[in-house]
Amino acid sequence: MVRARYKDVVDAFAAAIRAGKIPPGTRLPTHRELAAREGLALVTATRVYAELAAMGLVSGEAGRGTFVRESSLPHHDDVDKRAFADDVVDLNFNYPSLPGQADLLRNTLRGLASSGDLEALLRYQPHGGRPHERASVALHLEQRGLSVPADQVLIVSGAQHGLAVTALALLQPGDVIAVDALTYPGFKVLAHAYRLELVPLPAATDGPDLNALARLCVTRRVRAVYTMPTLHNPLGWVTPRRSREQLVAIAREHGLLIIEDAAYAFLVHRPPPPLAVLAPESTIYVSGLSKNVATGLRFGFVVAPTPFIIALERAIRATTWNTPALMTTIATGWLNDGTIADLEAHKRADARRRQTVARDVLDGLRVVGHPSSYFLWLPLPGEARADQVAVALMRENVSVSTAEPFATTKSPPHAIRIALGSVSLDVLAHTLDSVRRVIGDHTY
Repeated sequence: MVRARYKDVVDAFAAAIRAGKIPPGTRLPTHRELAAREGLALVTATRVYAELAAMGLVSGEAGRGTFVRESSLPHHDDVDKRAFADDVVDLNFNYPSLPGQADLLRNTLRGLASSGDLEALLRYQPHGGRPHERASVALHLEQRGLSVPADQVLIVSGAQHGLAVTALALLQPGDVIAVDALTYPGFKVLAHAYRLELVPLPAATDGPDLNALARLCVTRRVRAVYTMPTLHNPLGWVTPRRSREQLVAIAREHGLLIIEDAAYAFLVHRPPPPLAVLAPESTIYVSGLSKNVATGLRFGFVVAPTPFIIALERAIRATTWNTPALMTTIATGWLNDGTIADLEAHKRADARRRQTVARDVLDGLRVVGHPSSYFLWLPLPGEARADQVAVALMRENVSVSTAEPFATTKSPPHAIRIALGSVSLDVLAHTLDSVRRVIGDHTY
């Protein structure tokens, strides 16, 4: 299908408004002025403003003209606070929880209250965690196929903190980082904060286009590659071993640091070995317990080659000094007694059920995702626009994400990401039916 040229005009206006280049309150050209400037028919110029209005970006005032308004959607680097409102069904963020988890925490806290040296939890801790806690994480990682000594494990306040200390310790402003064209928004935020240059890699079938990475390394001085080989967010791929080995070969040839994000890896049964196994000398492996246990338990871990440990510990000291001892005690206790392994098994089954429900309800639409993932990717059909779909759903108190937060390219695709793990199965099915209807209403 040939793309109508006026769509480019709509996209240009939308991008400029979201970037703040055209601030709220600005009066836009009249329909006739826009038609003359862009070489459009008057009716087509009118359609441009109609689409921008439907996206919540502009409003027409009789006798005055068309004005930029505050966007109906948050800026792509901001948290959509409406997603946390009681009356909104949240298909934007994932915070999967199983029945009984609150009781689990309650019982654990009771046990801690009557246990031994509580005063130890009130003192400063080693920056990377106490030795026995690092050993507990190392044992947990061995079950994931990653065997490392405890002194190469650092405990951090969640996987996002792990990525932040990696950037702070090992990267410099201006460094070029190869990333997927669609990637985790939290890493984009870090890149902006640390002034890193992200260069997008096109997607292949089940991972980044590694030929594009090899060509990039010839033309640019690339410092690192950030990648999610096991359950990519948002596309859900699991990169096969052969491709992982090819990525490692490129990294070794060009001296790249590999940053491996494994936040969702627990959902995949028997995946290929982590990159940290294939290239232990140059891979920083980052994960945590937000998805397999709870988002409020800010406990993560970084596995790094020995030469990087001191720099990473300094970065932890500069940011949090140490992960709170109460959190590390709870988390490692659950690692040791098998609680987390049990939660992971139940959540893999829960995610599969949710994927089955989603694919049944959305039958006929193109659905991209892993069968045991807590999210899926919906490329929109025809001329449907992601912003219009997201705004229409928000009017029905349903929060979804467009491609914009994930995109590292200038022109995000028209797609939405659906988080499946934050509502009950009944609410999920009903809400996805609304998503399907709204997409149909905007497809032409």
